[in-house]
Amino acid sequence: MSTLITVGETPLRISPPGAQQFVGSDEVSMSAVGTESNVAIAAANLGTNTRWLSKVPATQLGKRVISELHRYGAKTDVTWCEGGRLGIEFYQRASPPREAVVVHDRDGAAAASMTPGELSMDRIQAADAVFAAGSTAALSGTAADTIEAALRAGRADGGLSVFELDFRPRLWSPEDARQALQKILPEVDVLIANESQLQTVFERSGEYREVAHGVASEWDFDLLAMTRGEYGAIAIQDSVFHECESIETETVDAAGQHDAFAGAFIQQLLTDAPPDEALSYGVAAAAVCRTIPGPIPAIDRSAVDRVREEL
Repeated sequence: MSTLITVGETPLRISPPGAQQFVGSDEVSMSAVGTESNVAIAAANLGTNTRWLSKVPATQLGKRVISELHRYGAKTDVTWCEGGRLGIEFYQRASPPREAVVVHDRDGAAAASMTPGELSMDRIQAADAVFAAGSTAALSGTAADTIEAALRAGRADGGLSVFELDFRPRLWSPEDARQALQKILPEVDVLIANESQLQTVFERSGEYREVAHGVASEWDFDLLAMTRGEYGAIAIQDSVFHECESIETETVDAAGQHDAFAGAFIQQLLTDAPPDEALSYGVAAAAVCRTIPGPIPAIDRSAVDRVREEL
């Protein structure tokens, strides 16, 4: 069985029930909501041996996050620290025309001070693939340097390094992201992003295939996958495009769909599936995830297989 290591922060999401507003709600729900841990969960549910690495505060909230990740099937290997805190994300769902509200409270998060020496680099070097995301790199210069080191170690012995752009303007500016990515992206084999993120961070405009090809060529990625929301997703490898249409679903919660796509896409790459098959599996996983409440992609392999067969 292939091994995937993911490295990053998992904050705790606090939300009022349903589409209620904080101002009128007496109750809230809590959920772990990290990109890297979500990808680990999605890939694990699809048959990959995964493990999430991070630095976590030895607090009740930190222990709660770890317990939740274990409940959803993610193995963990963390450095517990007495200082620092767990990042918090306040999220208020909404339906158009009202917009969702997201407030990040991640200053001083333990993962912001995470160094390579606090990670199991032996696990990373021995893995078939290592995955990280921009939302963790955005926490601090130290975190960005650690992500770079993890990706470099992951590919040192022939492993696959995968990076999800995961650009969040509430965490950093496009300019700051571009500066940090100058060091990170040379260590990346596979880039995953959505269309608007590629346009914003890399200052690209034009037809979507032109945007994807331009970024892939500039950074010489082995493979680039770009999600396009209702228009599906594309992948480009060696200047050859693969496209997959979106699958229509009744959306219960779209929060974890991109992470489900990434986890399924990587899982397929680790089985030596060609890009078009990995792409369709990612789209199927995202569709299944949209039918599940909450931000964690607790997808079922048989459901994803069935949906992919219908494409």
